[in-house]
Amino acid sequence: MMLSALDLARRIEDGSLTPAGALDLCAQTIGLREADLGAFTIYDIARARMFAERGTAALSASPLRGLAVGIKDVFDTVDFPTEYGSPIYRGHRPASDASAVAMVRRAGGVIPGKTVTTEFAFMQPARTRNPHNREHAPGGSSSGSAAAVGAGMLPIALGTQTGGSTVRPAAFCGVAGFKPSYKIVPTVGVKCFSWSLDTVGFFAAGIADVAFAATAITGRDLRVDRATPAAPRIALVRTSAWDEASPDMQAAIEGAARAAAAAGATVVDAELPPAVVEADAAHGVIGPYEAYRALAFEYDRHRDQLGATLREQLDLGASISADAYDSARRTATRARRAFATLMAADADVILTPSAAGAAPHGFKSTGTPTFNRLWTLLGAPCLNVPGLMDANGLPLGVQIVGRFGRDHAALEAAAFVEQAIARR
Repeated sequence: MMLSALDLARRIEDGSLTPAGALDLCAQTIGLREADLGAFTIYDIARARMFAERGTAALSASPLRGLAVGIKDVFDTVDFPTEYGSPIYRGHRPASDASAVAMVRRAGGVIPGKTVTTEFAFMQPARTRNPHNREHAPGGSSSGSAAAVGAGMLPIALGTQTGGSTVRPAAFCGVAGFKPSYKIVPTVGVKCFSWSLDTVGFFAAGIADVAFAATAITGRDLRVDRATPAAPRIALVRTSAWDEASPDMQAAIEGAARAAAAAGATVVDAELPPAVVEADAAHGVIGPYEAYRALAFEYDRHRDQLGATLREQLDLGASISADAYDSARRTATRARRAFATLMAADADVILTPSAAGAAPHGFKSTGTPTFNRLWTLLGAPCLNVPGLMDANGLPLGVQIVGRFGRDHAALEAAAFVEQAIARR
């Protein structure tokens, strides 16, 4: 059973639970499931409990109420090794925390350990398994964070997204995933892959939980549990990749749209402007071009220790000219303007798949970012809304995409859709 961050926080508020007691709930499930799932690179429950017990009063009054927060292993941490999913950095001990990690501590979060990432947060599968069926992939690159929350080992975890690395693993693992608007959360101290795309993300059991976590950590008022979400205007966008979505995913999107309309939302079919459609290809230029430069030390000095999938991407980045990169950036800028115009006129949010389907069987792939990379390029807030299953009982996620900088509205719309799905 997943742990609701909001429920645990309320129990700590009313005195029926302590931060140490909440940590014990995590520890019990970690003890039962971690050996099979492999969500953590390292954890230290004893040290986390000592911290929770010594600071009970202060933590109970803090924004996060002393809840456990898992940290993807691309974030620097001063008290845990940070290896970025690579043997190049085995045993590496940063001198300081990443800014987002420091924000978690400031907000009263207890950090029991680091969660598994793919190699430098790219697409080579890591060792984590899906908590709903360990024969299936958990997604990537934030595989450990999504799986830990999905298994009930943590109420909150941090991840990142450069293509689809928050939304897609959240969909595969049946949890809420929130990629905020670009630059809302600092990436200082996060191993860079693409400085124009990398975005910190959040995982929790449901939309209200992830909104609570994001509020506590960022200091922004993003909560959606204090009032009934207003009925949003929703644009159903299938995109040109619609045929790549599985029949179950297509049915999930259509069903979510019907449920939202029945609950009072305005739902219309929409086509993206040509300037937005054209930008999808720009992601495939900007990402590898920047990765080749962001990982210059690793590529130049330790190329033989890089996985084949990553080497291929960096080789591609080496072949992209500065002119092609600059052209892709201009394309992205035009797309962001066209997207803002579309959203201002026609919709509060977009409804679209979180992934092509449920988690794939086996571990040859983390899944494709086909239904994620455009929204990441646009810098828009994106959420995986959980609550649906395919014919085999695996989670299916539907995605809500909002306007840049309108993260609270996107969270409200996601909560509305989540509740509408639950009622159906």
